[in-house]
Amino acid sequence: MQLTQFTDYSFRVLMFLAVKEDAATIGEIVESYNVSRNHLTKVVHNLARMGYIKSARGKGGGIRLARKPEEINIGRLVLATEPNFDLVECFKAETAGCPLTPACMLRRVLGEAQRSFIETLDRYTLADLVRNRDTLAGLFTRRPVFQLPDRSS
Repeated sequence: MQLTQFTDYSFRVLMFLAVKEDAATIGEIVESYNVSRNHLTKVVHNLARMGYIKSARGKGGGIRLARKPEEINIGRLVLATEPNFDLVECFKAETAGCPLTPACMLRRVLGEAQRSFIETLDRYTLADLVRNRDTLAGLFTRRPVFQLPDRSS
């Protein structure tokens, strides 16, 4: 199983804002992580729509957390940002084409594993992810080690 890049970027945006503690711009986050501005803009829009962050335009504007880091549950965030969290097709009745589905033990085992995964994430908040705030802040201020080549020339 692999979480989508959308969920990964959602974590990154929230961690950046939690460490920064005041308004940031999408440009600052793009520069810190060296990621696609277009993709990050979609992530920020989604996080704002879900109430995780708030944004303000104009001078002194930017984006910031809409909740305290202690109030942002990691498991809930994953479930909110993952478009399809079904590990196998038989988890959804409308796509279950396997003839073993009614008696399949693998389905039960995978279901238990998925519940355990979310239960583990549910024990953590954004505050837990940024306990090493000073170290993270130092990393955000550095230029990324890997830079994509400039293809504009």
